[in-house]
Amino acid sequence: MKLEGVDKKALLKPALAGAALVIVAVLTLEGTAILQYAFSKKGLKEEASLRAESQLEATRNQILDVIDQAETAVRNNIWLARWCLEVPDSLHRVAERIVEDNPVIVGSTVALIPGYSRKLPLYAPYALREGDGVVLKSLAVEDYDYPSQEWFTKPVETGQGYWSEPYIDEGGGEILMTTYSVPIRDKKGNIAAVLTADLSLDWLTELVGNVKVYPNAFSIMLSRTGQFMVCPAETLVMHRTINEFVGGLEGNNRDIDSLAKAMMSGKEGNMPIRYKGATSYIYFSPVERTGWSMSIVIPDTEIYGGVRRIGLWVKILQILGILLIILIIYSVFKSSLKYRAMNASREKMESELQIASAIQMAMIPKIFPPFPERKDLDMAAAIVPAKEVGGDLYDFYIRDEKLIFCIGDVSGKGVPASLVMAVTRSLFRSFSAHDFGPAHIVQTMNESMSADNANNMFVTFFCGVLDLKNGHLRYCNAGHNAPFMLTDAISELPVQANIPLGVLPGFNFQEQEFDMVSDDAIFLYTDGLNEAENIDHELFGTDRVKAVLRTRRGSMEQLNAVNEAVREFVGDAPQSDDLTMLFIHYTSPAVPSPEKRSLVLDNVIAEISKLAPFVDSIADEKGLDPSLAMSLNLALEEAASNVIMYAYPEGTNGPVYLDAIVGDESLTFILSDRGKPFDPTAKPDADITLGVEERGIGGLGILMVKNIMDSVTYARSEDGMNILTMIKNI
Repeated sequence: MKLEGVDKKALLKPALAGAALVIVAVLTLEGTAILQYAFSKKGLKEEASLRAESQLEATRNQILDVIDQAETAVRNNIWLARWCLEVPDSLHRVAERIVEDNPVIVGSTVALIPGYSRKLPLYAPYALREGDGVVLKSLAVEDYDYPSQEWFTKPVETGQGYWSEPYIDEGGGEILMTTYSVPIRDKKGNIAAVLTADLSLDWLTELVGNVKVYPNAFSIMLSRTGQFMVCPAETLVMHRTINEFVGGLEGNNRDIDSLAKAMMSGKEGNMPIRYKGATSYIYFSPVERTGWSMSIVIPDTEIYGGVRRIGLWVKILQILGILLIILIIYSVFKSSLKYRAMNASREKMESELQIASAIQMAMIPKIFPPFPERKDLDMAAAIVPAKEVGGDLYDFYIRDEKLIFCIGDVSGKGVPASLVMAVTRSLFRSFSAHDFGPAHIVQTMNESMSADNANNMFVTFFCGVLDLKNGHLRYCNAGHNAPFMLTDAISELPVQANIPLGVLPGFNFQEQEFDMVSDDAIFLYTDGLNEAENIDHELFGTDRVKAVLRTRRGSMEQLNAVNEAVREFVGDAPQSDDLTMLFIHYTSPAVPSPEKRSLVLDNVIAEISKLAPFVDSIADEKGLDPSLAMSLNLALEEAASNVIMYAYPEGTNGPVYLDAIVGDESLTFILSDRGKPFDPTAKPDADITLGVEERGIGGLGILMVKNIMDSVTYARSEDGMNILTMIKNI
């Protein structure tokens, strides 16, 4: 075939270039296949090792988390058990408290040393979790010799905490368990009792048994004596040791014997073993403090089973790769035209987004200080969008000597979020123009935004109204981050979570209050701050925010310091979310504010859990000793439990009010309810010198309250309220 008038060399050059490219591609792909086949087994082995070791570490950490919870629960109650040694028959309350407050613990006892108490030569009250409640049993029975049990003898011998071998607790929990026990010393330093926490091994069996790095891999856990605690062969669990298992095998089993010795000695590592003609890889690691050892067994067929399929897939991929190269060569010129059009379109879009960003920024206040003529207020704010436009917002203005402000974060990013941001800001301005009630403003905005929300977008929102004359702050939170209050210390402003705007119409938003004094400040932010990530995917976190805020500066300097800290932390990582901050520094003359804290409980026993955080916050503020804080919490638990259980008729709902008045020299706790009249102080104190059988029921609780508090008085108000006043001098 002849081509007249055509430069054959010009036609030959691209053909030769294309052919050369295909040849290079074929050689490259074939070489890659050879290298891949050569190193595939090594890579698969390394992957199996990494997966097994990671799973061992993760599972061990989960086990140690439960172990730590049990040990912490016991340690935190040693002081109470020591305190109750003077009233031995009240020790059951310590065991009940441990089980009630710690879901991972199924049982607990405080077992006296035989003969320690002349009235109670053998005494071991046992609290056992049954269903949703806790029942009390006794381990001091004829058919259960608790002084000879391992959980009792070991801590007495060593004087230290001890984790027992797994066992069936026939005298207490009647289940397979392990026990952590510590000795309790009396005031003279003598060991008087043993305090325990029982863990059921059901959770351990489920946790370890579900470890699956490969479909046919399995896990084994041994106790310190080599007892099988977890094993696929259930007939071995708690019936045989690994040494007995090895002794029962036929033939040469050096591999399994070496494995048993390594695990029993608490070593960590891995080794291959051959059993019944098949090879498996064993990865093992000890569980600290318990003497347990966990292993993962992976058959080599699981690791290398896919190697034979790699060759076929590589050949298929080679052919597809060559075809793809030919297609790319053909479409390069055609694609270049398309890319030119796309670049032009992108440049136009970027220009429009820059205009949209300028319009969006024009909607919010951006001149600081915003009120230079005022001496009672210093403010600063900033928005850093993750894209050209964002979904964060803030706004503020002053009307009738009240600062009305807000901050919000729209779900999503980009143009849709910016449109919702504009609507939210407009609604805020509209509804707050004639209303000083933050809850009503937020509720009205929610109704409007929920009415037509086809795209299911929502806004976390915080609205506040600060009275500049007296520092009284009213606020309502709609699913937003709790702001930081900068007073004498840095703490999160207590907020009701409520729900974000636009989620559910008709929701009743709760309003809250706080009194600010001169030099107090409030720092509001969106989650683009605390969730800022660096290249290692670590979060900036609230602790770093608080660390920057501890150095008090002017408002704008404070924001610049936070921004700089975030930039240094994030480094070269891309910004993942919009970041918005609003800083309000109240500089009005100080207005005295009563130091009073309040808490409302429902008459449900589960509400008792709210007392500990309430007392701890007061203790932290006053710098009280932790043991005093725990004593106060114990007294309030006893008093509040009595009201919850007996003040109102069964099946009737009723509130229980607790007010705390914090003074420089004393703490006053006022517990009140509208239940039937009852004076707990009128009942004679329980005679703790009498035995359990001789002493009447009740009285120990109020006696404990009286012993902890310096003053306990009761009154019945004219409007029908029981008022119990408890004072502790500090």
